[in-house]
Amino acid sequence: MLRDIADLCRRMLAGDRRALARLITAAEDGGAALPAIMKEIHSRTGRAHVVGLTGPPGAGKSTLVWALAAEYGRLGRRVGIIAVDPSSPFSGGAVLGDRVRVPARGAPPGVYFRSMASRGRLGGTPHAVRAAVSLLDAFGKEVVLIETVGAGQSDVAVRTLAHTTVVVSVPGLGDDIQMMKAGILEIADVYAVNKADKEGASRTAAQLSAMIDTGREAARAMGADDPGGWTPPIVCTVATRGEGIPDLVAALERHRQFLQRSGRAELLNRAHAAAAVQDALFTRLEERLARPDVACEHTRLVDEVGARRLDAFRAADLLLARLGASE
Repeated sequence: MLRDIADLCRRMLAGDRRALARLITAAEDGGAALPAIMKEIHSRTGRAHVVGLTGPPGAGKSTLVWALAAEYGRLGRRVGIIAVDPSSPFSGGAVLGDRVRVPARGAPPGVYFRSMASRGRLGGTPHAVRAAVSLLDAFGKEVVLIETVGAGQSDVAVRTLAHTTVVVSVPGLGDDIQMMKAGILEIADVYAVNKADKEGASRTAAQLSAMIDTGREAARAMGADDPGGWTPPIVCTVATRGEGIPDLVAALERHRQFLQRSGRAELLNRAHAAAAVQDALFTRLEERLARPDVACEHTRLVDEVGARRLDAFRAADLLLARLGASE
Protein backbone atom coordinates (compact mmCIF):
# COMPACT_ATOMS: atom_id res chain seq x y z
CA MET A 1 0.00 0.00 0.00
CA LEU A 2 2.72 2.48 1.01
CA ARG A 3 4.65 1.60 -2.17
CA ASP A 4 1.50 2.44 -4.15
CA ILE A 5 1.28 5.79 -2.35
CA ALA A 6 4.86 6.66 -3.30
CA ASP A 7 4.16 5.75 -6.93
CA LEU A 8 0.92 7.77 -6.99
CA CYS A 9 2.75 10.77 -5.53
CA ARG A 10 5.41 10.58 -8.25
CA ARG A 11 2.72 10.43 -10.93
CA MET A 12 0.74 13.26 -9.33
CA LEU A 13 3.82 15.49 -9.15
CA ALA A 14 4.33 14.77 -12.86
CA GLY A 15 0.83 16.12 -13.61
CA ASP A 16 -1.36 12.99 -13.49
CA ARG A 17 -4.90 14.10 -12.47
CA ARG A 18 -6.07 10.53 -11.86
CA ALA A 19 -3.22 10.01 -9.42
CA LEU A 20 -4.25 13.24 -7.68
CA ALA A 21 -7.84 12.00 -7.37
CA ARG A 22 -6.73 8.66 -5.94
CA LEU A 23 -4.45 10.35 -3.42
CA ILE A 24 -7.25 12.62 -2.17
CA THR A 25 -9.47 9.54 -1.79
CA ALA A 26 -6.71 7.77 0.13
CA ALA A 27 -6.34 10.82 2.38
CA GLU A 28 -10.08 10.77 3.08
CA ASP A 29 -9.90 7.08 3.98
CA GLY A 30 -7.18 7.88 6.53
CA GLY A 31 -5.11 5.15 8.12
CA ALA A 32 -1.46 4.77 7.18
CA ALA A 33 -2.04 6.43 3.80
CA LEU A 34 -2.47 9.95 5.20
CA PRO A 35 0.95 10.30 6.90
CA ALA A 36 2.59 8.49 3.97
CA ILE A 37 1.14 11.03 1.51
CA MET A 38 2.26 14.01 3.59
CA LYS A 39 5.77 12.58 3.93
CA GLU A 40 6.06 12.35 0.14
CA ILE A 41 4.71 15.79 -0.78
CA HIS A 42 5.33 18.14 2.14
CA SER A 43 8.54 19.63 0.74
CA ARG A 44 6.72 20.45 -2.52
CA THR A 45 4.03 22.59 -0.86
CA GLY A 46 3.81 26.19 0.31
CA ARG A 47 3.36 27.97 -3.02
CA ALA A 48 -0.43 28.19 -3.46
CA HIS A 49 -2.57 31.06 -2.19
CA VAL A 50 -5.29 29.35 -0.14
CA VAL A 51 -8.60 31.22 0.06
CA GLY A 52 -11.34 30.06 2.42
CA LEU A 53 -14.97 31.07 1.86
CA THR A 54 -17.40 30.73 4.72
CA GLY A 55 -20.74 32.17 5.71
CA PRO A 56 -24.33 31.16 6.42
CA PRO A 57 -26.20 28.63 4.29
CA GLY A 58 -27.95 30.29 1.39
CA ALA A 59 -25.30 32.97 0.93
CA GLY A 60 -24.45 31.65 -2.53
CA LYS A 61 -20.95 30.45 -1.64
CA SER A 62 -20.93 27.71 -4.29
CA THR A 63 -21.90 30.10 -7.08
CA LEU A 64 -19.35 32.60 -5.80
CA VAL A 65 -16.58 29.97 -5.78
CA TRP A 66 -17.23 29.08 -9.41
CA ALA A 67 -17.36 32.73 -10.41
CA LEU A 68 -14.01 33.28 -8.70
CA ALA A 69 -12.54 30.23 -10.42
CA ALA A 70 -13.68 31.54 -13.80
CA GLU A 71 -12.14 34.97 -13.12
CA TYR A 72 -8.86 33.47 -11.94
CA GLY A 73 -8.89 31.30 -15.07
CA ARG A 74 -9.37 34.39 -17.21
CA LEU A 75 -6.26 35.79 -15.54
CA GLY A 76 -4.33 32.64 -16.39
CA ARG A 77 -4.18 31.24 -12.85
CA ARG A 78 -4.45 27.51 -12.15
CA VAL A 79 -7.21 26.87 -9.59
CA GLY A 80 -8.21 24.02 -7.28
CA ILE A 81 -11.57 23.91 -5.47
CA ILE A 82 -12.42 21.93 -2.34
CA ALA A 83 -16.08 22.05 -1.31
CA VAL A 84 -16.86 20.66 2.16
CA ASP A 85 -20.39 19.35 2.69
CA PRO A 86 -21.93 18.42 6.07
CA SER A 87 -22.08 14.80 7.20
CA SER A 88 -25.08 13.17 8.83
CA PRO A 89 -24.60 12.77 12.62
CA PHE A 90 -26.60 9.53 12.36
CA SER A 91 -25.35 7.66 9.28
CA GLY A 92 -22.06 9.49 8.75
CA GLY A 93 -23.02 9.97 5.11
CA ALA A 94 -23.01 13.24 3.20
CA VAL A 95 -25.15 14.54 0.36
CA LEU A 96 -22.10 16.11 -1.34
CA GLY A 97 -24.53 18.53 -2.91
CA ASP A 98 -21.72 20.71 -4.22
CA ARG A 99 -21.17 18.12 -6.95
CA VAL A 100 -24.55 19.01 -8.45
CA ARG A 101 -23.58 22.68 -8.41
CA VAL A 102 -20.78 22.26 -10.93
CA PRO A 103 -21.69 24.55 -13.83
CA ALA A 104 -23.62 22.79 -16.58
CA ARG A 105 -20.92 23.80 -19.07
CA GLY A 106 -18.34 22.10 -16.85
CA ALA A 107 -15.46 23.46 -14.86
CA PRO A 108 -13.42 26.29 -16.39
CA PRO A 109 -10.16 25.18 -18.03
CA GLY A 110 -7.41 24.40 -15.55
CA VAL A 111 -9.77 24.03 -12.57
CA TYR A 112 -9.70 20.90 -10.41
CA PHE A 113 -12.83 20.37 -8.27
CA ARG A 114 -13.36 18.01 -5.35
CA SER A 115 -16.20 17.80 -2.82
CA MET A 116 -15.56 16.24 0.58
CA ALA A 117 -17.61 15.36 3.65
CA SER A 118 -17.05 17.22 6.91
CA ARG A 119 -17.26 13.92 8.85
CA GLY A 120 -18.64 15.71 11.86
CA ARG A 121 -15.65 17.98 12.43
CA LEU A 122 -16.43 21.28 14.17
CA GLY A 123 -15.90 24.02 11.64
CA GLY A 124 -16.39 21.67 8.71
CA THR A 125 -12.71 21.09 7.93
CA PRO A 126 -11.69 17.45 8.41
CA HIS A 127 -8.08 16.20 8.50
CA ALA A 128 -8.35 15.18 4.86
CA VAL A 129 -9.08 18.75 3.74
CA ARG A 130 -5.64 19.82 4.93
CA ALA A 131 -4.12 16.95 2.96
CA ALA A 132 -6.19 17.82 -0.12
CA VAL A 133 -5.01 21.43 0.04
CA SER A 134 -1.41 20.22 0.21
CA LEU A 135 -1.97 17.85 -2.72
CA LEU A 136 -3.45 20.59 -4.91
CA ASP A 137 -0.58 22.87 -3.90
CA ALA A 138 2.01 20.23 -4.82
CA PHE A 139 0.11 19.54 -8.06
CA GLY A 140 0.81 23.10 -9.14
CA LYS A 141 -2.44 24.91 -8.40
CA GLU A 142 -1.68 28.57 -7.79
CA VAL A 143 -4.96 29.28 -6.01
CA VAL A 144 -6.90 26.83 -3.84
CA LEU A 145 -10.47 27.82 -2.95
CA ILE A 146 -12.08 26.11 0.06
CA GLU A 147 -15.84 26.36 0.43
CA THR A 148 -16.85 25.43 3.98
CA VAL A 149 -20.03 23.87 5.30
CA GLY A 150 -21.45 27.23 6.33
CA ALA A 151 -22.51 26.09 9.78
CA GLY A 152 -22.70 29.54 11.32
CA GLN A 153 -20.78 31.03 14.24
CA SER A 154 -18.64 27.91 14.78
CA ASP A 155 -17.55 27.69 11.14
CA VAL A 156 -14.14 29.26 11.75
CA ALA A 157 -11.71 26.34 11.44
CA VAL A 158 -10.97 27.32 7.84
CA ARG A 159 -8.76 30.03 9.36
CA THR A 160 -6.22 27.30 10.21
CA LEU A 161 -5.93 26.44 6.49
CA ALA A 162 -6.44 29.65 4.54
CA HIS A 163 -4.16 32.59 3.91
CA THR A 164 -7.17 34.75 3.10
CA THR A 165 -10.62 34.20 4.59
CA VAL A 166 -13.70 35.55 2.85
CA VAL A 167 -16.88 35.81 4.91
CA VAL A 168 -19.88 35.80 2.58
CA SER A 169 -23.06 37.53 3.68
CA VAL A 170 -26.31 38.33 1.92
CA PRO A 171 -29.13 40.77 2.59
CA GLY A 172 -32.36 39.52 4.09
CA LEU A 173 -31.07 36.69 6.32
CA GLY A 174 -31.82 38.48 9.57
CA ASP A 175 -28.16 38.99 10.40
CA ASP A 176 -28.65 42.27 12.28
CA ILE A 177 -28.13 40.63 15.68
CA GLN A 178 -25.45 38.29 14.32
CA MET A 179 -23.41 41.36 13.41
CA MET A 180 -23.00 42.05 17.11
CA LYS A 181 -21.78 38.56 18.05
CA ALA A 182 -18.24 37.24 18.23
CA GLY A 183 -17.42 34.40 15.87
CA ILE A 184 -17.49 33.95 12.18
CA LEU A 185 -17.70 37.63 11.21
CA GLU A 186 -14.49 38.38 13.08
CA ILE A 187 -12.28 36.06 11.05
CA ALA A 188 -12.76 37.88 7.74
CA ASP A 189 -9.90 39.29 5.73
CA VAL A 190 -12.42 40.23 3.05
CA TYR A 191 -16.19 40.58 3.26
CA ALA A 192 -18.36 39.70 0.27
CA VAL A 193 -21.96 40.87 0.25
CA ASN A 194 -23.37 38.49 -2.34
CA LYS A 195 -26.75 38.76 -4.05
CA ALA A 196 -26.20 42.51 -3.93
CA ASP A 197 -29.06 43.04 -6.40
CA LYS A 198 -31.49 42.24 -3.59
CA GLU A 199 -33.09 44.87 -1.38
CA GLY A 200 -31.08 45.61 1.75
CA ALA A 201 -27.63 44.97 0.29
CA SER A 202 -26.42 48.51 1.01
CA ARG A 203 -27.70 48.19 4.59
CA THR A 204 -25.81 44.92 5.07
CA ALA A 205 -22.62 46.54 3.75
CA ALA A 206 -23.14 49.52 6.04
CA GLN A 207 -23.58 47.23 9.06
CA LEU A 208 -20.35 45.44 8.23
CA SER A 209 -18.54 48.75 7.85
CA ALA A 210 -19.87 49.92 11.23
CA MET A 211 -18.73 46.65 12.82
CA ILE A 212 -15.22 47.11 11.42
CA ASP A 213 -15.07 50.69 12.73
CA THR A 214 -16.29 49.60 16.17
CA GLY A 215 -13.64 46.89 16.29
CA ARG A 216 -10.88 49.33 15.45
CA GLU A 217 -12.08 51.82 18.05
CA ALA A 218 -12.09 49.09 20.69
CA ALA A 219 -8.57 48.07 19.68
CA ARG A 220 -7.37 51.67 19.96
CA ALA A 221 -8.96 51.99 23.41
CA MET A 222 -7.03 48.94 24.58
CA GLY A 223 -3.79 50.13 22.96
CA ALA A 224 -3.89 47.22 20.52
CA ASP A 225 -4.49 49.15 17.31
CA ASP A 226 -2.13 48.37 14.45
CA PRO A 227 -1.77 51.42 12.15
CA GLY A 228 -0.03 49.29 9.52
CA GLY A 229 -2.59 46.53 9.75
CA TRP A 230 -5.14 45.28 7.28
CA THR A 231 -8.65 46.72 7.13
CA PRO A 232 -11.01 44.15 5.58
CA PRO A 233 -12.62 45.54 2.42
CA ILE A 234 -16.30 45.01 1.69
CA VAL A 235 -17.06 43.89 -1.87
CA CYS A 236 -20.61 43.66 -3.24
CA THR A 237 -21.17 40.85 -5.74
CA VAL A 238 -23.86 39.21 -7.80
CA ALA A 239 -22.16 35.89 -8.45
CA THR A 240 -24.84 34.58 -10.83
CA ARG A 241 -24.05 37.43 -13.22
CA GLY A 242 -20.35 37.79 -12.44
CA GLU A 243 -20.85 41.29 -11.08
CA GLY A 244 -18.20 42.43 -8.61
CA ILE A 245 -16.12 39.29 -9.11
CA PRO A 246 -13.09 41.11 -10.63
CA ASP A 247 -13.22 43.49 -7.64
CA LEU A 248 -13.30 40.54 -5.23
CA VAL A 249 -10.31 38.86 -6.92
CA ALA A 250 -8.46 42.18 -6.75
CA ALA A 251 -9.18 42.39 -3.01
CA LEU A 252 -7.88 38.85 -2.50
CA GLU A 253 -4.73 39.70 -4.42
CA ARG A 254 -4.20 42.87 -2.36
CA HIS A 255 -4.43 40.80 0.82
CA ARG A 256 -1.93 38.27 -0.51
CA GLN A 257 0.47 41.08 -1.30
CA PHE A 258 -0.10 42.63 2.13
CA LEU A 259 0.82 39.36 3.83
CA GLN A 260 4.05 39.14 1.85
CA ARG A 261 4.96 42.81 2.24
CA SER A 262 4.27 42.98 5.98
CA GLY A 263 6.02 39.70 6.84
CA ARG A 264 2.77 38.28 8.20
CA ALA A 265 2.79 35.47 5.66
CA GLU A 266 5.59 33.83 7.63
CA LEU A 267 3.67 34.19 10.91
CA LEU A 268 0.54 32.78 9.26
CA ASN A 269 2.45 29.82 7.83
CA ARG A 270 3.81 29.10 11.31
CA ALA A 271 0.27 29.18 12.73
CA HIS A 272 -0.85 26.78 10.00
CA ALA A 273 2.07 24.49 10.82
CA ALA A 274 1.08 24.50 14.50
CA ALA A 275 -2.48 23.57 13.56
CA ALA A 276 -1.21 20.79 11.29
CA VAL A 277 0.93 19.33 14.07
CA GLN A 278 -2.04 19.46 16.45
CA ASP A 279 -4.24 17.71 13.88
CA ALA A 280 -1.58 15.02 13.41
CA LEU A 281 -1.27 14.61 17.18
CA PHE A 282 -5.02 14.12 17.56
CA THR A 283 -5.01 11.66 14.67
CA ARG A 284 -2.29 9.60 16.34
CA LEU A 285 -4.18 9.74 19.63
CA GLU A 286 -7.39 8.54 17.97
CA GLU A 287 -5.48 5.65 16.38
CA ARG A 288 -4.08 4.54 19.73
CA LEU A 289 -7.45 4.86 21.44
CA ALA A 290 -8.83 2.45 18.85
CA ARG A 291 -6.46 -0.37 19.93
CA PRO A 292 -8.51 -3.17 21.54
CA ASP A 293 -6.75 -3.12 24.92
CA VAL A 294 -6.85 0.66 25.18
CA ALA A 295 -10.46 0.78 23.95
CA CYS A 296 -11.46 -1.61 26.77
CA GLU A 297 -9.69 0.56 29.33
CA HIS A 298 -11.33 3.63 27.85
CA THR A 299 -14.76 2.05 28.23
CA ARG A 300 -14.00 1.06 31.84
CA LEU A 301 -12.86 4.58 32.72
CA VAL A 302 -15.94 6.10 31.10
CA ASP A 303 -18.07 3.87 33.31
CA GLU A 304 -16.09 4.99 36.36
CA VAL A 305 -16.69 8.63 35.50
CA GLY A 306 -20.37 7.97 34.88
CA ALA A 307 -20.63 6.31 38.30
CA ARG A 308 -18.93 9.35 39.91
CA ARG A 309 -16.04 7.25 41.20
CA LEU A 310 -13.56 9.21 39.03
CA ASP A 311 -13.56 12.68 37.54
CA ALA A 312 -12.90 13.13 33.82
CA PHE A 313 -9.42 14.62 34.26
CA ARG A 314 -8.24 11.76 36.48
CA ALA A 315 -9.63 9.29 33.93
CA ALA A 316 -7.77 11.11 31.15
CA ASP A 317 -4.51 10.95 33.15
CA LEU A 318 -4.92 7.20 33.68
CA LEU A 319 -5.69 6.69 30.00
CA LEU A 320 -2.61 8.67 28.94
CA ALA A 321 -0.52 6.59 31.33
CA ARG A 322 -1.95 3.46 29.73
CA LEU A 323 -1.12 4.76 26.27
CA GLY A 324 2.47 5.36 27.37
CA ALA A 325 2.76 1.90 28.91
CA SER A 326 1.41 0.26 25.73
CA GLU A 327 4.35 1.54 23.64
